Amino acid sequence: MMGRYSLDAPGLIYAKAGNVGFDASRYTFFPADADGIVPLTDELWFEDEAASRIREFLLVVWGVDTLAENMAWLAESLGAKAGETPDETIRRYLADKFYKDHLQTYKKRPIYWLFSSGKQGAFQALVYLHRYHEGTLSRMRAEYVVPLTGKIQSRIDMLEKDAAVASSTAARNKLSKEVEKLKKKHVELLAYDEQLRHYADTRITLDLDDGVKVNYGKFGDLLAEVKAVTGGSDD
Repeated sequence: MMGRYSLDAPGLIYAKAGNVGFDASRYTFFPADADGIVPLTDELWFEDEAASRIREFLLVVWGVDTLAENMAWLAESLGAKAGETPDETIRRYLADKFYKDHLQTYKKRPIYWLFSSGKQGAFQALVYLHRYHEGTLSRMRAEYVVPLTGKIQSRIDMLEKDAAVASSTAARNKLSKEVEKLKKKHVELLAYDEQLRHYADTRITLDLDDGVKVNYGKFGDLLAEVKAVTGGSDD
């Protein structure tokens, strides 16, 4: 998905710096993400978000005949809850648990970095550190954060209209709760966008020779689990 590996050839495919020399033609069977930014969302806001790409991967590798079976197996392995569809389980795992597992696997020196707007989870996206470059934050803002702000506001407006004409108190209350939830996300996202704009303007570069701990600390509160990654002892 990020381009670190490819179905076209064995072994490590891309682990350079700054996205330099990244060759999209090396990923013909399962295309690598165009910008190395993969959203982790609690619902389908973007076409290239991680949950949708996992479904696409299973389809490409094992085919349509076993897609449902493979999705169900994966969801069960990730702790499916009663009443959830496999897609919902996978999406929930990615949004809530994947990054903690990734930090544990890589001993708090992650290669995929989670940009997160905060506890409301309004916006989350993974960036492959080897594909990060000085324009990544500007692209993240233009292609994801700003559009998502508009999408959430549109959803709020729609739900408020639905609540105003709801046929029952129960229906109106349910819609109102969803509106309040989205409003909290909207406020969080607006604040995150201000931070993101500031850091995007500084065009941060990474020096991979300095290590993950030093580079991770260059982004203020834009990243998740900052203390976990930067606050520990040196390797």
